[in-house]
Amino acid sequence: MEGVHDDVGGEFRGRELASLESDAHESDYVNSELDDTTDAQASRGQDIQGIPWDRLSITREKYRQTRLEQYKNYENIPHSGEGTGKDCNITEKGSLYYEFQCNTRSVKPTILHFQLRNLLWATSKHDVYFMSHFSVIHWSSLSCEASEVLNVSGHVTPSEKHPGSLLEGFTQTQVSSLAVKDKLLVAGGFQGELICKHLDQPGVSFCSRTTDDDNAITNAIEIYDNPSGAAHFTASSNDCGVRDFDMETFQLSKHFRFPWPANHTSLSPDGKLLVIVGDNPDGMLVDSETGKTVTPLCGHLDFSFASAWHPDGVTFATGNQDKTCRVWDVRNLSKSVAVLKGNLGAIRSIRYTSDGQYMMMAEPADFVHVYDVKSGYEKEQEIDFFGEISGISFSPDTESLFIGVWDRTYASLLEYGRQKCVA
Repeated sequence: MEGVHDDVGGEFRGRELASLESDAHESDYVNSELDDTTDAQASRGQDIQGIPWDRLSITREKYRQTRLEQYKNYENIPHSGEGTGKDCNITEKGSLYYEFQCNTRSVKPTILHFQLRNLLWATSKHDVYFMSHFSVIHWSSLSCEASEVLNVSGHVTPSEKHPGSLLEGFTQTQVSSLAVKDKLLVAGGFQGELICKHLDQPGVSFCSRTTDDDNAITNAIEIYDNPSGAAHFTASSNDCGVRDFDMETFQLSKHFRFPWPANHTSLSPDGKLLVIVGDNPDGMLVDSETGKTVTPLCGHLDFSFASAWHPDGVTFATGNQDKTCRVWDVRNLSKSVAVLKGNLGAIRSIRYTSDGQYMMMAEPADFVHVYDVKSGYEKEQEIDFFGEISGISFSPDTESLFIGVWDRTYASLLEYGRQKCVA
């Protein structure tokens, strides 16, 4: 991925909903700035984000068209988004798998680096964790209360002693990646920092720096249970390394090096294979024990930043700056079995429901797509809103879907609930 000094947040410039903000009198927002939107209000026609279209000189439809025409997708390989059209699946839009429940504007998910969008995780249908500036925030949709679980703006030191832990800790950590699973939290930083915390215990358990390399950004964190049931996490780094840690001892168990920066890594459900994607159009499927390449993944036209396995362990998906998500089958990796196209930008985050029924992919802004896997990805629900996306997550029980929206005025947390009966 692009280095810190290349352009942190540069992709955002001019992308906030500034034209909407300036199109109405400031007083219009004084009372509505923090107003949440409920499902009942949305069913009566209110905008889910609270945007007062009736007081603006532009309609929602016209503004949507303007965004589609003017949004500039970031590409490392020029014109990559223009070369994928002929391969893409034609999908049937209009399905409703997850129904709008609430938009909460009192919480403000944020983004630090424009290419890294895995900053939101749900641990239950009521509990979600996300970055908000220097804080990790827990939001309970049951109590409608937010609480800070970790603040890295000051000096953070570990309260436990483990070999390799930096007892002096870190100061003002810029968190580029986050993962939360069960009661475990891992935050990765711009300078290779790793901060590990047990959510049911006070303080921080472990602090480490993965590398002294100048190009040390932690691009992605994934927490998983290995086949024996032990909790581990992988850290994908801009120094071309993928590191695996045991979360009981916080010791490094594996360290693989690749020819290019690793932007995202996903472990197969059986723990045998790793999908590695990064600063190369071709991804890799590698042996999780040795790190040796099983096969390259050829088809994307730009750099990739997202990957996810279907729970069946047979198929997995990769997301790329060429505006596509490709679905692969391990039984035949000569080509992808589906190519799903975004509307305006890179596919920066991918998630499957734990039952394998649905796959969700997020663009950098405005659109989240939910596909019916059993239809062969031919049917989709398109969630349409305005704002940059900090992260997406299904709850482990599949009942809830959360979207973090970053914007100067309309930052919020969108919550959707799974439909009981889908036609």
